[in-house]
Amino acid sequence: MNIKQFEYKPLSHYSYALVSGGNMVVIDPERNPQQYYDFAKTNNAEIVAVLETHPHADFVSSHLEIHKETGATIYNSEKLGADYPHQSFDEGDSIQLGNVTLKAINTPGHSPDSITIVATEGKETILFTGDTLFIGDVGRPDLREKAGNMKAKREELAEMMYDTITTKFQDLPDDALVYPAHGAGSLCGKNLSDANSSTLGNERMGNWAFKKQSKQEFMNTILDGQPFIPHYFGFDVDTNKTGADNVAPAIAKIPFAEKSMADGLIVDMRAEATFKKGHLKGSINIQAVSENAKFETWLGAIVKPEDTFTLVVDSEKNKDVLLHRVAKIGYEKLLRKVITLPEKNLAKTEKLDLADFKQNPSKYTIVDIRNTSEVEEGKIFDSAIAHPLNELRDTASEIPIDKPIVVHCAGGYRSAAGSSILQKKLGDVTVYDLSDAVKQFQN
Repeated sequence: MNIKQFEYKPLSHYSYALVSGGNMVVIDPERNPQQYYDFAKTNNAEIVAVLETHPHADFVSSHLEIHKETGATIYNSEKLGADYPHQSFDEGDSIQLGNVTLKAINTPGHSPDSITIVATEGKETILFTGDTLFIGDVGRPDLREKAGNMKAKREELAEMMYDTITTKFQDLPDDALVYPAHGAGSLCGKNLSDANSSTLGNERMGNWAFKKQSKQEFMNTILDGQPFIPHYFGFDVDTNKTGADNVAPAIAKIPFAEKSMADGLIVDMRAEATFKKGHLKGSINIQAVSENAKFETWLGAIVKPEDTFTLVVDSEKNKDVLLHRVAKIGYEKLLRKVITLPEKNLAKTEKLDLADFKQNPSKYTIVDIRNTSEVEEGKIFDSAIAHPLNELRDTASEIPIDKPIVVHCAGGYRSAAGSSILQKKLGDVTVYDLSDAVKQFQN
């Protein structure tokens, strides 16, 4: 089988193309379909199908765009209740692609409508497991209580996942390759390996979910300690159920203005040091200065789907790259305009006197914006008060303002956003960002 794995690192997302007999299927595609078109052209193949393992929560898929532009049939579970043209693909259904046979297994647990795609050619078996089976973990069961066609409580889905793991993979061979939709860093599970593939035999030996255990033990493990749910997850499930707009015209509609002022919520993607030297008052600093920065995750964790915002970019030449990143999670619908900054009337961020902070930490209110699971593993400062970054816009008013505030995370990236949120929310109180100096306080 000719299989290509595509990786989008900021969202730890894997998508796939499979070619046989001059035809190609795309599995769980990301928002921009161009790379799949390029791969099809390189392989002299025609894209005939798009397979969706479930309506994704953490990114927007291009399945509808690919259908519109190539005529490819979209296949997914009938349980999804998709609002776009599609063909149901459930247990008992199969697709022939050249010499490859594709079959569906209904594997609920991450969502009620999840499927695993089994591709076979001769003695070779490939499993495209979506968010059901990861390398070293399984998909979290707590994302479908408020979104999607089929809503289910986390306990119901945890029980479904137990049944899936204990019954659905039994007849598949140990040498079957496992290709998941996500790797380490994704919020769709809690302990994903950084490996991008595995075998079913290795997962049976090393993945906690396959260990002999009672249903209740399994449920207790899968429900405990899951990461936070970003605001955008339900929005993306619903977007993917409907089908997203074609990405290029969607971002082309967004106006751009150089050296402009902005009203309302302002997201500034520039590097922390540059932001602190001068920014529009009230801006939130969500950095996107590297290709691998978790910009999309934190944009969707801080900005809510009911918000609208202005995006500050460092230069016009980076505008389109940033617009595509915003569109990865469907947030181009929330974006009013993109601007570069004027040269005057910019606010500055005061720099922390690190020596004074080390000698007199009691002079400051220390705010820990790490995730709850991180704080539970141990505090960096005993006196710190915990306010997770994804909740900070709502909880900022609970923070005492009788002392200067020092914001910290684990490495410095998130504290840039957290300190800028508190600057915006708390008015005249002095807010400092500990930034990467937090590493000096860690054991």
